[in-house]
Amino acid sequence: MAAIITQPDTLEKLTILSADAQYDLACACGSTKDEHRRRSGDGKWIYPVTLPDGGRGSIFKILLSNVCNNDCLYCPLRQDQDIRRCTLQTEETVRLFWDYYTQGKVFGIFVSSGVIGTPDATMERINAIARLLRSRYQFRGYIHLKIIPGASPAAIEEAVRLSSAVSLNIETPGAEFLAKVSTRKDYMQDIIEPIKLISRLVHEPNAYRRQVHQTTQFIVGAAGEDDRRIVRYMEGLYHRLGMHRIYFSAYQAGLGNPMLPGEQGDAPADRLTREHRLYQVDFLMRKYGFHDAEIPFDAHNRLPLDKDPKEAWAALNPQFFPVDVNRADRQTLLRVPGLGPLTVRTILKRRQQARLTGIQDIGKPNKLLQKAANYLIF
Repeated sequence: MAAIITQPDTLEKLTILSADAQYDLACACGSTKDEHRRRSGDGKWIYPVTLPDGGRGSIFKILLSNVCNNDCLYCPLRQDQDIRRCTLQTEETVRLFWDYYTQGKVFGIFVSSGVIGTPDATMERINAIARLLRSRYQFRGYIHLKIIPGASPAAIEEAVRLSSAVSLNIETPGAEFLAKVSTRKDYMQDIIEPIKLISRLVHEPNAYRRQVHQTTQFIVGAAGEDDRRIVRYMEGLYHRLGMHRIYFSAYQAGLGNPMLPGEQGDAPADRLTREHRLYQVDFLMRKYGFHDAEIPFDAHNRLPLDKDPKEAWAALNPQFFPVDVNRADRQTLLRVPGLGPLTVRTILKRRQQARLTGIQDIGKPNKLLQKAANYLIF
């Protein structure tokens, strides 16, 4: 008797696509449990996002399709893998999100996808979701759209016009490293030039009614790249292109091609530590005023695994310390290990009222303040 193969319904698609979404770990790294992604009871990924007013909310992230024509060797969804493929349609995707949104569980949506056919055919599916939400549903909230490498300028421009945020993953710090993980992508034409176009579009004055944010992501450890190269690219992305945020995803060994450099390289735990150190460097560059030339590396151009980058910088710059907590300006105080933007704000406020005489005048002597005390004088 012949077997009957049925097409998966929406629930089955969600089960398949939610399982495959585990391979995308962007936004998974954070310093507190509230900053980590979580999986809802029905198997969908909910991601925390910082709101413009400083509060926090959750975003509905959907993988539109696990069909993919690309050959990215680090990705278990690449074309040559034998997995069950499926694709959500525009209407059912919007209905899924709208159900969550009207229940108050999420405030926005992030739409990503494998490459279905061509980059522009995939972008049409992604943009159609945003188009439907903006027009028929009159949704004015948060929409983050993934830009597919190789998409045309017209498709990118429409995505920027419809969205609150867009992202195109840079993946590796340079064409030579991309060539180790993909034979089908042209680094300059498919990735760098579109990233530059997005930068021009989102920074064009009065181009859109809403401010559009641009983000990207590096895959850490798959191609055998070193941290110095990644940090050098971060400098350009932040200070020349005005990127709003950079994310990092540690390569998950065993999911990619056995011939990848990452399979013979770092231990999985070391890759996760590298990811964490890169997030710390990202914070130093975005919030503390550091530049790539100031970030310390070891003899192999890697970030030290045994200490955070600010402590490593402090060890190499003893002439900078001790810092007078009652006289130093904001930028100087931010260079002190253990002091973050909120604590520095507290210092500047309290010393206007009275001279600070000890660490207890800043706050409860916790682990971070005790660390900072080693670099301060009162």
